[in-house]
Amino acid sequence: MAKVAVLMGGSSFEREFSLISGKNICAALEEAGHRVVPLDTTSALVPTLRSERPDVVYNALHGKHGEDGTIQSLLEFLDIPFVGSPASVCHRSWNKDALHSSLIKYRQLINEPDGVASWPPGVYIARDAFKDMGAATALDLVESRIPGGYPVCVKPAHGGSALGIHRVNSQEELGEAILDALSYDDAVNIEQWVDGIELSVAILGTGWDAYALPPVEISAHTESGFFDIEARMDSSLVDFHCPVRLSSLSQDEAEAQAIRAEIERAALEVYRAYSVVDLGRIDMIWDGGVARCFEVDVSPGMTNHSLFPTAIKAAGRTLPDVLDELITKYV
Repeated sequence: MAKVAVLMGGSSFEREFSLISGKNICAALEEAGHRVVPLDTTSALVPTLRSERPDVVYNALHGKHGEDGTIQSLLEFLDIPFVGSPASVCHRSWNKDALHSSLIKYRQLINEPDGVASWPPGVYIARDAFKDMGAATALDLVESRIPGGYPVCVKPAHGGSALGIHRVNSQEELGEAILDALSYDDAVNIEQWVDGIELSVAILGTGWDAYALPPVEISAHTESGFFDIEARMDSSLVDFHCPVRLSSLSQDEAEAQAIRAEIERAALEVYRAYSVVDLGRIDMIWDGGVARCFEVDVSPGMTNHSLFPTAIKAAGRTLPDVLDELITKYV
């Protein structure tokens, strides 16, 4: 039995998701026989951690401070073991614009220039450039900078839970979408809009020992047409299929099985490119020919409707079992 501090809540836009995740993680760890200390990240956090002296920390924070390396750097400074990726990994994965360069460097490192993962090409614009340096007057360039032109995806360059994401069909809609995205972050990514099968692949392990759980197919019935914040708050607006339905990938079963295997390989390639530790989730779209990866989540949600627990169940495992395995590694 270990004494586990579970960090949850925080001050990000994803606080409510984090509190629900944290509650479920605490219950699962208690079921697994561990002693749990639930903690919000208030000004009392460090004194409490130092007095409680937990054996290990589980970070259930989502969004800013939980996934950007802030809490990880703090725990490293305090010399307290924690489940999940170190601060250096979190710094990189927090920036969605880093996917391209991370994959290129990884492929050079392992001497395999042709991987299976791809990414939507796009541009990055900081808030200061948009508001103070006149970048807003150059939005006419976007169409020529994005392969295929409109529609494009506008989203905060950092963060999760689909906050501030927009499908933009014309230049007339672009400015408003950028301003909304900037209300959640200090920069935006404008990238190629990709249609296809929306998927999420949960992964456990580290390095070459990492393995993918069954991919989750996400079928949202929302006005936006994708798994937006509305669908994440209202489970009636989305259906999850885990594992992904083979018929969604191809009408030929053998081909569909091969595509599923490629989807899992693409997720593992991205996971390893970022050197993610213990657990993570790779979000992507299968566009009919390529797995287009667009996000790395180093602190996956664990709510009742989250994708990671869905994949755990489909793999024939339980959340207490998986969390116990992760905790035991550090004690």
